[in-house]
Amino acid sequence: MRKLTYYIGATIDGYIAGPGGEYDQLPVEPDVSAFINELRPETIPTFLREPLGLADSPNLLYDTVLMGRGTYLPGLESGNPSPYSHLKQYVFSSTLDPALAPDVTFVASDALKVVRELKEQEGQGIWLCGGGKLAAALVSEIDEIVLKRYPVVLGGGLPLFDGPYAPLRFDLAENRTFESGMAVQTYRAR
Repeated sequence: MRKLTYYIGATIDGYIAGPGGEYDQLPVEPDVSAFINELRPETIPTFLREPLGLADSPNLLYDTVLMGRGTYLPGLESGNPSPYSHLKQYVFSSTLDPALAPDVTFVASDALKVVRELKEQEGQGIWLCGGGKLAAALVSEIDEIVLKRYPVVLGGGLPLFDGPYAPLRFDLAENRTFESGMAVQTYRAR
């Protein structure tokens, strides 16, 4: 069975962006970028892969990416309707037009059902890119959470999980800290 990994950046107070989706206060420092580029090159958007020297990098962990509407829109608005064309892309939205990008699968139905079906298929891992509402809807299927932890407090914004109160226990499997003050933490579902 394929593994679903929620791999995302979050502040120390648990936000993935500001209240309006702002992420300019959440830069990934060079020491963490090098770490990401080496271990998870497929998580770099397609349009950035060549400038970063990753154009020919293989997909090491994931062959599928899942995005909520809010995660997908910044790429679309900047002229990248297929932000991860090197992966199978699924966008969960009941309002976006599937004609926006023919190589993106738009899903308006039950996200949990779709993800359970994807996990049963052959292939590499599935990367849940964001956002918080989609993560909350899929939390029972998340096998691993990998957080790029920013040493920043926003005080408000878009939460890591934006859903009903439903405690689930994960165990810390790895905690790597960097000179920049960032950390990459890996949690696994019990």
